[in-house]
Amino acid sequence: LSICSRTVEPLEYYRRFLKENCRPDGRELGEFRTTTVNIGKYLCSITTADGSALVKLGNTTVICGVKAELAAPAVDSANKGYIVPNVELPSLCAERFRSGPPGEEAQAASQFIADVIENSQMIVKEDLCIASGKLAWVLYCDIICLDYDGNLLDASVFALLTALKNVQLPLVTINEETGLSEVNLKQKNPLIIRKHPVATSFAIFDDTLLIVDPTAEEEDLASGTVTIVTDEEGRLCSVHKPGGSPLTGAKLQDCITRAITRHKEVKKLIDKVIKSITPK
Repeated sequence: LSICSRTVEPLEYYRRFLKENCRPDGRELGEFRTTTVNIGKYLCSITTADGSALVKLGNTTVICGVKAELAAPAVDSANKGYIVPNVELPSLCAERFRSGPPGEEAQAASQFIADVIENSQMIVKEDLCIASGKLAWVLYCDIICLDYDGNLLDASVFALLTALKNVQLPLVTINEETGLSEVNLKQKNPLIIRKHPVATSFAIFDDTLLIVDPTAEEEDLASGTVTIVTDEEGRLCSVHKPGGSPLTGAKLQDCITRAITRHKEVKKLIDKVIKSITPK
């Protein structure tokens, strides 16, 4: 297989590999790239965050920082706090992105993350309320792609979940006499994470063939993509399919089954990393 054919006819080049049930990078069709995660104090670059995580999925690298602030609840949601996710794709992460306001892909990723938070109920907004109608936590979740090589959504959900599991919030009370809030930085509690959503993305080739964890090149050549989000109970939280080739019910079920297996792998990795930094 010459390099020339990859440049001139990239799709044909890929098809010749896919016929042999493998990919140019040596992976099998159902094989994920090497996945690593670092959290909290091991990320000295964002010491100002209340929780942080860096996830690498092959060459794709995503960092998530969570900043907690106090605010008054909305009038129509007096007993709820806020979660504000934001995905950034700066020009330094890939040539395809430009400096300036968020592009279409970054906006779509931010909306996807917001939907995952809502649909999975990973954090119940009532848990962020300190005093109904008076005070609540706002969690600003900034997800920044440092190096883009496909499958942004899987890496982003993984980084978000790990960063949130790393958050410690100080005890906050309201002084009844003054009506002012009092923050006790010596007494901190972890966030209540109700569910652990994990995303698993697939690229569709020639309308029928599915490959997991696509690279940027594979996404560009694919006839469609689909992302399945499941929780630890195997419950389907979200199916994200932005156009492209349709999927049969059987193919979709294949994706869900693989996503449930992937969830176990990711959860195991998160548990291992958190255990390694927990004081004995």
